[in-house]
Amino acid sequence: MFEIEQRLLNNGITLDDIVAAAMGLYVSHGMPDDQAAVEIKRKIIKYLDDPNVSSLILGAILLEDELFNKRKNSEIADDPVYLLSDEIIGMAIAECIGGTYARFEFTRYDQKKPGILSKLGPFLDDAIAGLIAGCTSRLYSECV
Repeated sequence: MFEIEQRLLNNGITLDDIVAAAMGLYVSHGMPDDQAAVEIKRKIIKYLDDPNVSSLILGAILLEDELFNKRKNSEIADDPVYLLSDEIIGMAIAECIGGTYARFEFTRYDQKKPGILSKLGPFLDDAIAGLIAGCTSRLYSECV
């Protein structure tokens, strides 16, 4: 939906990058890592087609481009503590997919920034962390 996968690719983000970041903090719930990676990828693909998730990710892509990429000496280049809209987008994506539990999972990914998350700007790192958190939280709930 909204060509989100292509838009992510245009920003240097592949599905495999997202899955690798997810696996960076994966906590086994009785499912082997290789099987979990397949399931997480399946969920990511599913939720990229959700209009609510994809519109929030699109918002993050556009904000990152407008406020971070296009601005020389951007005011948000260092992701200042007063910038909260990026966190709100990430939490909204996580909760849209995985409910309240996903908010706590989002915090883990937001703080540790495994894999591709450490290379992204302030809006995309949180949007992708939210996508991962929602999908991993849902996977954990299904495993229990």
